[in-house]
Amino acid sequence: MADHVQSLAQLEILCKQLYETTDTTTRLQAEKALVEFTNSPDCLSKCQLLLERGSSSYSQLLAATCLSKLVSRTSNPLPLEQRIDIRNYVLNYLATRPKLAAFVTQALIQLYARITKLGWFDCQKEDYVFRNVIVDVTRFLQDSVEHCIIGVTILSQLTNEINQADSSHPLTKHRKIASSFRDSSLFDIFTLSCNLLKQASGKNLNLNDESQHGLLMQLLKLAHNCLNFDFIGTSTDESSDDLCTVQIPTSWRSAFLDSSTLQLFFDLYHSIPPSLSPLVLSCLVQIASVRRSLFNNAERAKFLSHLVDGVKRILENPQSLSDPNNYHEFCRLLARLKSNYQLGELVKVENYPEVIRLIANFTVTSLQHWEFAPNSVHYLLSLWQRLAASVPYVKATEPHMLETYTPEVTKAYITSRLESVHIILRDGLEDPLDDAGLVQQQLDQLSTIGRCEYEKTCALLVQLFDQSAQSYQELLQSTNSSTMDIAVQEGRLTWLVYIIGAVIGGRVSFASTDEQDAMDGELVCRVLQLMNLTDSRLAQAGNEKLELAMLSFFEQFRKIYIGDQVQKSSKLYRRLSEVLGLNDETMVLSVFIGKIITNLKYWGQCEPITSKTLHSVRKLVKLSAVQFMLNNHTSEHFSFLGVNNQANLSDMRCRTTFYTALGRLLMVDLGEDEDQFEQFMLPLTAAFEAVAQMFSTNTFNEQEAKRTLVGLVRDLRGIAFAFNAKTSFMMLFDWIYPSYMPILQRAIELWYHVPACTTPVLKLMAELVHNRSQRLQFDVSSPNGILLFRETSKMITTYGNRILTLGEVPKDQVYALKLKGISICFSMLKAVLSGNYVNFGVFRLYGDDALDNALQTFIKLLLSIPHSDLLDYPKLSQSYYSLLEVLTQDHMNFIASLEPHVVMYILSSISEGLTALDTMVCTGCCSSLDHIVTYLFKQLSRSTKKRAAPMAQESDRFLHIMQQHPEMIQQMLSTVLNIIIFEDCRNQWSMSRPLLGLILLNEKYFADLRNSIVNSQPPEKQQAMHLCFENLMEGIERNLLTKNRDRFTQNLSVFRREVNDSMKNSTYGVNSNDMMS
Repeated sequence: MADHVQSLAQLEILCKQLYETTDTTTRLQAEKALVEFTNSPDCLSKCQLLLERGSSSYSQLLAATCLSKLVSRTSNPLPLEQRIDIRNYVLNYLATRPKLAAFVTQALIQLYARITKLGWFDCQKEDYVFRNVIVDVTRFLQDSVEHCIIGVTILSQLTNEINQADSSHPLTKHRKIASSFRDSSLFDIFTLSCNLLKQASGKNLNLNDESQHGLLMQLLKLAHNCLNFDFIGTSTDESSDDLCTVQIPTSWRSAFLDSSTLQLFFDLYHSIPPSLSPLVLSCLVQIASVRRSLFNNAERAKFLSHLVDGVKRILENPQSLSDPNNYHEFCRLLARLKSNYQLGELVKVENYPEVIRLIANFTVTSLQHWEFAPNSVHYLLSLWQRLAASVPYVKATEPHMLETYTPEVTKAYITSRLESVHIILRDGLEDPLDDAGLVQQQLDQLSTIGRCEYEKTCALLVQLFDQSAQSYQELLQSTNSSTMDIAVQEGRLTWLVYIIGAVIGGRVSFASTDEQDAMDGELVCRVLQLMNLTDSRLAQAGNEKLELAMLSFFEQFRKIYIGDQVQKSSKLYRRLSEVLGLNDETMVLSVFIGKIITNLKYWGQCEPITSKTLHSVRKLVKLSAVQFMLNNHTSEHFSFLGVNNQANLSDMRCRTTFYTALGRLLMVDLGEDEDQFEQFMLPLTAAFEAVAQMFSTNTFNEQEAKRTLVGLVRDLRGIAFAFNAKTSFMMLFDWIYPSYMPILQRAIELWYHVPACTTPVLKLMAELVHNRSQRLQFDVSSPNGILLFRETSKMITTYGNRILTLGEVPKDQVYALKLKGISICFSMLKAVLSGNYVNFGVFRLYGDDALDNALQTFIKLLLSIPHSDLLDYPKLSQSYYSLLEVLTQDHMNFIASLEPHVVMYILSSISEGLTALDTMVCTGCCSSLDHIVTYLFKQLSRSTKKRAAPMAQESDRFLHIMQQHPEMIQQMLSTVLNIIIFEDCRNQWSMSRPLLGLILLNEKYFADLRNSIVNSQPPEKQQAMHLCFENLMEGIERNLLTKNRDRFTQNLSVFRREVNDSMKNSTYGVNSNDMMS
């Protein structure tokens, strides 16, 4: 007993150290000791002692969280009686101690919810013991306010817990529990919450009283959790918020046909303080989103009428909307009016004219106060976007009045953005234009709104643009204008250019008229005139945001007015011809390309502008400006191609994009013209010669050499990526090999420890050996395929052997310094092994060690990587597992010849990869495992034949290793079978391929496994499960011929379906850890 008291005291001290101390070392030691405690065998009994006798809240919290872990564990779960005891103990504990610290109460309620969810299908004497939720809670609701709060919180937390899937249990089990809870308990809980809310609103609650305030808050949370339940398992998330429909079950109809439910929440909104009303509005948002099919037409019209009346009442008394949370939720509610109901239904509502006027005024006011709750504007714009888009389809005779109010909304948005510029610059506020995603979203919405009554939109834009452009010109011509005034006008013009691009992008061909196209022409003329003005000043100064707006405008214009579908007689081009002399799209494209060249020349160091500028269009090739780019791609014309000593090595990424664009443009007319290719490559040839010259001397400027080389290999990778036809790629190959390969090899030798240098070189090599679109096809008399592999092998070996000399690398730098390069080497080796342009049998035949060197380096690199890292870094795992798939398919003799510890490492990595979240990794593992199992099966079959040829030494050794370690293959059989039966298996076909071989190699183990699974089922299900396994192997022969495999795959599909049907009404069978043990 004294020991117990002493150990309790120690635990309490550790809890205090964990939660209160500011000393990191002490906290870490306490955390370590408490982790050991949670894993100790007597943890359960000590948790109960802590709850009974613990003197601090922290020790109670520890006990509650430990118990939650114990009841959640999938391996060695607690017996049913013990879980029932814990559940009852927690309820009694909460009932007798209503004034615990809030976080302790929360942790204990979480524990109750977890036990209830995980035991939802557990039976004792034909009674589902964990389902009496409302009975459990009723005694709390009949006691003090504190007890009521606990009771309501239990229901709220339970609803939330059951609604959330967790990764440690299969999704199918989660959905089964959630569906059963929805059908048996959820409506009763929702009805209870509404009744309690009605009682609360009927009494004059004193909401200054903390406990009464708390009770109302928990009741609202409970109602919201019920309405927010994932009724049909679609797992919606907040990102799809404005598209959400609440799939209320038909059995709930009565609650929504009764207008008092809706009225209750609107009444609550007006009677409770702003601190609670956002929760009420959240409930109303969900109620407004109830699926349309719950009602017939008359019922829906009545429901909508009550909803609109409630909205009207809020708009007439908007005092509470000054609270940002209320405002945000109300904007969401307004958006749901149109996402769930049609404009034809809205206009028939009795008070529609008054309501649409109030909503328009509210929207205009909101847009004018742009600094207040900017994230809520999205919902208001989404409402108006949907209203405007519906106008052509309204068949109702009642007026929709949108022609009156939509222009007001458009005007408010445009003028408020322009007015914000001066205030943002003056006060140094955050500029909305910096958030490109938000601006783009709003502009997409405005593109539809602005097209409604387009004449008014254009007139406004022309007027505002002319004012700002004139002021801007005057300021530039004046000698004493302030930079602030210039910045304000540039900011206003930036918004206008974005908005003009958006409204042009909103043009829909079937609804557009010649007059509207002429108006577009007016707007385009102004933007192009502004571009001429700003470009003429770029040598002195430029505005990055304005340039980005121009690029956005060009993209919208190209999408609408350039292409075969545009009529050449468009009124837009007539206007452009009159004002600017641009008669057709080719002339406009010339302007665009001129702009691209200007940007690359003056904005080379500005990554956002450069990357946005580098979009190539095939129609541009014939333009003289493009020919200029193809003939003058040097740093003299484009500064970002220069060797700038101030720039970071990794800042040259846009060069690859630039040369991919140029390469594609060049390929259009290149054909077999080697002279044109040589001409194009002159700047790169000069750069290579310069690097070669530096390397030939003992002393050279290392920084300059690095920059020149990194820029060069990035340029070359862009060209190699673009050249995906045999003719052009062979020109590039002959240009680079053999002349310049030694330079790349030398760079790897010199700078292997500098990832900024090696990564681009390795990526270039990986691109050169990638047989994309069958571009690497050498003539039958050419040795180039073998020579290319030699170079690849040399680079992998050079890099691999040197990178392994780095020694211990800190964990936070290991990917950048080591694993990234290794990952590219794996990708390179995979590309060359699967490229189909090298006969790998030649190497051993002629005593060439290039293949052996590459494969041995791969093994050395692999063994230097911990298993956990293989799966922790997605790019590394994808390159490793795809390489392993190729090796097991075509080089199984090499795998078989490896040392036992290497074979076990590879098999372990496959075993872990089978359960990876990345489907690509998992599928690769299945394929590799299939190749290995097939190889093993063939060798075993051969060894049992009477006239067998002598087995190769490596095959014999591999068989011996597998016979020494049967548990590895057995574990993989267990894993694959387990995933197919119990998990949400996304690649069933891939899983089925190795499974047959695994079963044939381990028939006795498979029989034991089958019996264990059958026996784990409830007695009444065992016969059905046994039959499923019988049918799985029906008609399957003891061979791995394709016909037999296909038969097995078909059987497996039927098996999985039958097993799932069999288990649907039973307790969840074996969990994965049981099967693994």
